[in-house]
Amino acid sequence: MDKRSRLSIRLDALQRLLMNNVFSGTLPLYIVTEYPKCGGTWVAQMLGAYLGVPFPRNERPRFTSCIMHGHYLYTPFMKNVLCVIRDGRDVVVSAYYHMLFPNENNSRYLVERTRGHNPFKNYENITENLPRFIDYLFTAENKRFMHFNWNEFVDSWTDKPNATLVKYEDMLRDAAEAMRPYIEKMTGKEADMKRLRDIQEAFSFKRLSKRGAGEEASGSFLRKGIAGDWKTKFDNASCERFDFYAGANLIKLGYEKDKEWIIQHRMLDSRNSTQGQ
Repeated sequence: MDKRSRLSIRLDALQRLLMNNVFSGTLPLYIVTEYPKCGGTWVAQMLGAYLGVPFPRNERPRFTSCIMHGHYLYTPFMKNVLCVIRDGRDVVVSAYYHMLFPNENNSRYLVERTRGHNPFKNYENITENLPRFIDYLFTAENKRFMHFNWNEFVDSWTDKPNATLVKYEDMLRDAAEAMRPYIEKMTGKEADMKRLRDIQEAFSFKRLSKRGAGEEASGSFLRKGIAGDWKTKFDNASCERFDFYAGANLIKLGYEKDKEWIIQHRMLDSRNSTQGQ
């Protein structure tokens, strides 16, 4: 777990905010921003390896060129921004495990605080608990800690000239190709794809977790490493709650064409229930 004190974490965040908004263009800094559990840490690791600059993870950064990873909303002062986007339904599932169960990279305070606001009878029963947890993530109840929700993050970074957007799902399919536009924009040179693919392999889910993609370890920061896991965790109520808060952004980002996904999931859930009887 992250063993820094709450004060140390806040001071670190303040320094990063200052550096990002004042020095990102001059040092330079390479800013990787994401809503939590969108794969930003993974992207930052590969980017640092390719560019040959430090990635100060869970530690105070020095005033030098480096990778700055965090959860930032748009400001016009941040330069060199790579914004990582992920299907919000998978974000919800991943956040559930990260915020309600200890792992090697979260903080004890985060788990205690989230459980205090979500006193479920059985935390292992994610399908039963998800509708209430979705409400928690998207309403003012979570604002004091996170300050913004997935919807607000997406709206903040869509169509911004100082940011390159990359989808987590595209990274899973071909991380080297997905990162290439940003790397070429930052360096002004054609990307060395062989080197980039070597880095992609070195930071693969299998290499980092010692498990295959899809092999779940709920108590690990690297839990499953796949896209579409929401389909196995959402029930009808979860679909309706997520659509209420963020269905429009699923369509805007191209994850769905329309609201037909809710009907399709309801039909699949009904068939599975019938087969289980």
